[in-house]
Amino acid sequence: MLIMGLNAYHGDVAAALLDNGRLVAAVEEERFRRVKHWAGFPDQSMQVCLQMAGATAADVDLFAISRDPRAHLWRKALFALRRLPHPRMLVDRGRNAASVSQVPDRLAQSLGLDPAHVRARFRPVEHHPAHLASSFFASPFDEAAVCAIDGFGDFVSTSTGVGRGTSLTVDRRVYFPHSLGLLYLAVTQFLGFPGYGDEFKVMGLAPYGTPRFVRELRQLVRVSGDGDVSLDLAYFSHWSGGVSMTWDEGSPTIGTVFTPKMERLLGPARRPGDPLESRHEDLAASLQAVYEEAAFAVLRALHARTKLDRLCLAGGCAMNSVANGKIREQTPFREIFVQPASGDNGTALGAALHTWHAGGGARACVMEHGYWGPAFTDAEIADAIDARHADVLARATHSVIPDEETLCAWTADRIAAGNVVGWFQGRMEWGARALGNRSILADPRRADMRDIINTRIKFREKFRPFAPSIAEDALDDYFVGAVPDPFMIQVYPVRPERRAEIPAVTHVDGSGRLQTVSRATNARYWALINAFRERTGVPILLNTSFNENEPIVHLPAQALDCFLRTDMDVLVMGSHVLEKR
Repeated sequence: MLIMGLNAYHGDVAAALLDNGRLVAAVEEERFRRVKHWAGFPDQSMQVCLQMAGATAADVDLFAISRDPRAHLWRKALFALRRLPHPRMLVDRGRNAASVSQVPDRLAQSLGLDPAHVRARFRPVEHHPAHLASSFFASPFDEAAVCAIDGFGDFVSTSTGVGRGTSLTVDRRVYFPHSLGLLYLAVTQFLGFPGYGDEFKVMGLAPYGTPRFVRELRQLVRVSGDGDVSLDLAYFSHWSGGVSMTWDEGSPTIGTVFTPKMERLLGPARRPGDPLESRHEDLAASLQAVYEEAAFAVLRALHARTKLDRLCLAGGCAMNSVANGKIREQTPFREIFVQPASGDNGTALGAALHTWHAGGGARACVMEHGYWGPAFTDAEIADAIDARHADVLARATHSVIPDEETLCAWTADRIAAGNVVGWFQGRMEWGARALGNRSILADPRRADMRDIINTRIKFREKFRPFAPSIAEDALDDYFVGAVPDPFMIQVYPVRPERRAEIPAVTHVDGSGRLQTVSRATNARYWALINAFRERTGVPILLNTSFNENEPIVHLPAQALDCFLRTDMDVLVMGSHVLEKR
């Protein structure tokens, strides 16, 4: 049985394909549209999933979407009657619900199928159960506590429960308008980062500050002993004002969600582009501290109810890798699973898995790696290089190294010599992190390497850190209290005695958002790290996403273009190597 899962008319639209419960492909539409967080409908993602499966649209047995506008209708109606929200909010929500209700027809149009055929095979899955399913059913656990924390989806912002075998039970929810995701979003906007998904910038800024605004920010949120979250709504406008939210084709947008009362509490908001001051750094540090307090309170309450030591975490807030790395220290949970697309993109996978198991399907998906996108042959790479033959010839040398050991040794030599290397190999990653197949790599021993990449290639804020990819067997030698994490979604302290050894991947607070690499999950990337270890004694590479203020590259031509227009030194695509003159 083939099940196509979709996230549509939301941020980070995506598609995932299951074959008898086994994950075959999962991709995000932004990689094809070349617009970050693309909203709308995942037309191209669906087609690519089918291509990777060697299937046609007619072969798909069920289509599942991670939205159900009918969910919690009575709560929505009661909210509208009691709160009398701004008409603009009602119009935006109504328009989005209408788009979701028309998904079967859009599916039929996109895939060339009969609408009646699609409607008979269409399955809506509520947003938060899709989040939970994306984590638990992809985990190695037979039983675990489950938790999803995000902004909102189908009127819910936090849900907790238990996963056992092929079933999921949700025992507690936090409903609109209360949300930890909205808390983080509001202060992110207050700090002058208005873009959709900019919360990760504030997380990176936080270690530069001191949490001296914790007392003030605690006034914004409260968590009960049962784990219920409530906001002081006087500081937020998402529930009452005319905050515009658009999920149509293109980049998603969200209007300002904080009120003037927040400025009276915290001082003037920073405008985008204004200099970052110590006050802004301190606000970021305070937000991270208050968010962690609240999130850990939710998780401790969940553990008290379930008495389970394993946790599957999902939702956009599960991308807060700093908090994730502290869960075992701050809560009773001992084992944690967070899949690499834990945000809204991952609900495409969750909708498919939820539908498979609701129909009686057995567990068949354990996500041990994040490489679920398309790959390209050496011949396809050669065609992309030939198409820009004159540009390549003018700026770089081109050769082919078919032997993997020789290729990794050659590349490791360049990295050890201080070169910045574009590394394009195998199947594209699923989720926001580059995990060694669409990566820019460099020497972590170079103290100046972070500034070099930020100013010469990435053209982004200087405070944002880079991640260490480490050979899994060396994890304990370099990190304190860390566990293997192939998805780069947890932050741990670098051992104090090692920080001077790897300054380019050690953040200002002495931490690193690590990715462990094993031969079993990515043999070529592991071989490259090992070749670098043989030359330098350091089993770590600096790893950042292969892009320049755009979605991670998808096609060989996009990787080549990024290489040629930036100051990248070397490009390795498959067996092809290009080196700037």
